[in-house]
Amino acid sequence: MTEETTGDTGDTTLSQQPNPIAPSGELPEMEYENFVDDGTVDPADAAREAMLREGLEDYDLEPEDLDLLSGDMTLDAAGLPATPNWPTLAVVGRPNVGKSTLVNRILGRREAVVLDEPGVTRDRVTYDANWNGRNFHLVDTGGWDVGVSGLDRAVADQAEIAIDLADAALFVVDANVGATATDERLMKLLRRSGKPVMLVANKVDSERQEADAAALWNLGMGQPYPISALHGRGTGDLLDAILQVLPEAGATPVTRAEDSTPRVALVGRPNVGKSSLLNALSGAGRAVVSEVPGTTRDPVDEVLELDGQQWVFVDTAGVRRRVKRSVGADYYSVLRTQAAIENADVALVLLDGGEPLTEQDVRVVNQVVDAGRALVLVNNKWDLVDEYRQGELKYEQEADLAHVSWAPKINISAKTGWHTNRITRALQAALEGWTIRIPTSRLNAFLGELVAAHPHPLRGGKQPRILYATQAGVCPPRFVLFTTGFLDPQYRRFIERRLRETFGFVGSPVRIGVRVREKRKGR
Repeated sequence: MTEETTGDTGDTTLSQQPNPIAPSGELPEMEYENFVDDGTVDPADAAREAMLREGLEDYDLEPEDLDLLSGDMTLDAAGLPATPNWPTLAVVGRPNVGKSTLVNRILGRREAVVLDEPGVTRDRVTYDANWNGRNFHLVDTGGWDVGVSGLDRAVADQAEIAIDLADAALFVVDANVGATATDERLMKLLRRSGKPVMLVANKVDSERQEADAAALWNLGMGQPYPISALHGRGTGDLLDAILQVLPEAGATPVTRAEDSTPRVALVGRPNVGKSSLLNALSGAGRAVVSEVPGTTRDPVDEVLELDGQQWVFVDTAGVRRRVKRSVGADYYSVLRTQAAIENADVALVLLDGGEPLTEQDVRVVNQVVDAGRALVLVNNKWDLVDEYRQGELKYEQEADLAHVSWAPKINISAKTGWHTNRITRALQAALEGWTIRIPTSRLNAFLGELVAAHPHPLRGGKQPRILYATQAGVCPPRFVLFTTGFLDPQYRRFIERRLRETFGFVGSPVRIGVRVREKRKGR
């Protein structure tokens, strides 16, 4: 079987759907129009489609071609499982005591970013965990410390919020170092919360070190549980004890979206305002925000209701460079950002309107397109953009982002909340374009008229013909063309451009695959 697939490329021959930036900074009203199937079928289109389908019998078809034509093979996206009201367990402690390592050990997989340096985790991140048939939410927090300011203070505040919202807490202490003054201050904070607290003596890698763990009785927090989160020593006994203190249901429900709730990934290079936008939309300090680039390390999920619709927003780490060139915490952050994009339905790519468009911005956009996600471009920090910069920004985006001219563009200021109410409409339009399905009869009638008016150029004295076309799936829309020869990339882009002009596909990449089939011998 021979098949060739094309998607969106950087070729400037793609259709330009102008989205001008007004001199005043006001975004003109944008009409997001997508094709809507009203269920009616033109008899002439249906007859033509049946004739073309019958004509395919003269060609050698693969078994999966038949599955595709019968509708047994599709490429639709799957949803995510919903979660009931489980109890919540917070993991707290000062920096670099092994909290994220313990979280990964309990989960049984490497979810939290772990590195042998303090301050890697910054936000409070909630995971779904299970032990011996009991489900619970597990909250990883950043290192709590006293007398800190700036970014470290924001991290400590998030840890305190996690304690307030949890039903129980794991107080992690480094057994090799012993109880420090910071540990004693955090102990007092935990006592005031009134929540069940289990003292965990981490980094006890052998029986010889258990004496160090026994010294933690002096904290007055009860029995210390000696474990090694890195090697798994003693974690089973700890988890058994955890189940005895966790209630059957959580006092503060953790909001989890239903399967059909759209997931929105906030992506972009560092310091473009992703966490600020999440906080502006949620109306609360959900994510740690700092002027220090690369503040976010782990993806942070938050369920929000905007304009009567529920969304799952995922704040991601800023992508500094290619994953192969990333080191340390940045390396793992880039991997988790890529996973967040692939698990999302639509991506909001934030661009810093006050700074020139960079190669990294274009790379992030291409990352979303390659993953097949719906796309919305957001020019953030618009309160810092003057009229001269507006003209520069328009020129830069027309030159470097011409291949995604189909994506909605909006201008906002996450810091002030200016025009953040326009995000919902752009997201809805992008998701509609991402899920468009064109009836087969209508698609073949469209292509018949298109090829009749603009036939494929002759190549080597032969002219490839399109025998039949079908839509293989949605999310993103994918089309398969059965032809008598390969179609030039320029001609496939021409077909894509006309598909967009006719049916919309606002905010969605479009995949066009070509399957070359030869006529059966004797026909």
